[in-house]
Amino acid sequence: MQLSPVAIKSILLALLLAGLAGLYGIAQGYHAERAQIRQNAVTLTPGCQAKLDGYNLKPGDYYISPYIERKTGQQVLKQGYSPEDVRAIQRGCNIIDDLQGQHAADNRQERWNSTRFVRGNQTSCDHCHQGIGDKQSPDGTPQVGSLSLGASWVMADMYDRFTGILLPYELRQMQCYINSSNGFKPNIADDLVSDVTAYSRFLSAALDLRIGNRYPEQGIDEVTASMTDKRGDDYVRGQSLFRDKCAACHGQQGLGTVVDNQVLAPAVAGPNAFNLQSRNNFSFVSTILPGFICRNMPLGQEGTLEPQECRDIAFYISNLPRPAGDKQGPLAAAWQQLMMLVMPPLVAAVENLHANKP
Repeated sequence: MQLSPVAIKSILLALLLAGLAGLYGIAQGYHAERAQIRQNAVTLTPGCQAKLDGYNLKPGDYYISPYIERKTGQQVLKQGYSPEDVRAIQRGCNIIDDLQGQHAADNRQERWNSTRFVRGNQTSCDHCHQGIGDKQSPDGTPQVGSLSLGASWVMADMYDRFTGILLPYELRQMQCYINSSNGFKPNIADDLVSDVTAYSRFLSAALDLRIGNRYPEQGIDEVTASMTDKRGDDYVRGQSLFRDKCAACHGQQGLGTVVDNQVLAPAVAGPNAFNLQSRNNFSFVSTILPGFICRNMPLGQEGTLEPQECRDIAFYISNLPRPAGDKQGPLAAAWQQLMMLVMPPLVAAVENLHANKP
C-alpha cells in the first residue's frame, strides 16, 4: 500500500506531537517528583547537624539567633522560617558540606544529585568556603578571609572585578561549578542554587550581617608582590615549601588524598583540581590563592606562613598541570590533558630514581 503525501505528513505530524507529549509528560513527572522531594525531611551531615543546631534553626513565626543573643545579651526577634524554608536551608548546608554526597544515604534526594555539575570526585564547597561556609574561631568569632557565605550573601549583586559586571549571587555560584569544580553550569533556577542561596541568607541573618556592607570574613586579603620581601615568586622554593607544609595532606604531586571514597584533602593539581580559569589559579591578575594559603593553611597551623612563602607555594601549585577552562580553547585543553597524563608518572619515576641512588 502506498501512502499519499498528505497521509505521510499527517503521520509525521502525529509522531511529532506524540513525542512532544511524551517529553511534556516526562517533564511533568520530573517536576512532581522534585516537589515531593521538597516535602521530605532532610538527613543532615554531622557537620550541618551541629551547625544548624547551634543556630537554633527550626520552623516558627519568629527566629531568635543564639549568636546575636550571646553577642548583645538581647533576644532579637526576626522573621521566622516555614518548614519548607528550613528544609531548603538544610539542603543548602548539605550541599556546602558534602557536595559529592559522599556522606549521604541518597545524594539525589538530599542534594539534588549535585555531582551532575562537577567533574572528578574531590570537589566540595567547604574546601574553599571553610567551616561549612561559616568558619569561626573557638570563641565564636567569624574568621577573616574564610570566604564566609553569610558575608557573601549580604554583598550579593555587587561589582565583580574579574568579569567587570554586577553579578547576582546565583551567578557567582554558577562560576564555582564551572571553574572551581571544573564542571558544568547549573540553571540559575535550579533547586541546587536556590537552596545554597537560602542557606547563605540564613547565615547572614543568624550572624546579623547587613545588606550592602563589606565584611573581612567574606573575601580573601590577597597577597600582592609589594607585600613580600620582593624576591619574586619562585617555583623551586614553592616546591620545597609545598612538600614540607602541604604534601602530607594534598599528596606529593598535589593530586589530593582520598581514602575509602572519602576526600581527606582535595586535589590542587591534576584532573580533579580547579581549572586554569578559576580565581584560585594564581596569576598576575588573581592573587587570591596566596591569601587563602596564608589565612587558612596548613590546617591547624593557620597564620604561620609568611607572605613570600604563600606566594611561592601558590606559584608552584599554579604551574602544576590542571584542566583548561572553557575560554582557553581546544589546543590549551589538549595540552593540559596531555600534561596531566604524562607529568605525574614521569615525576614519580624521576623521584624514585633519585631516592634509590646509592
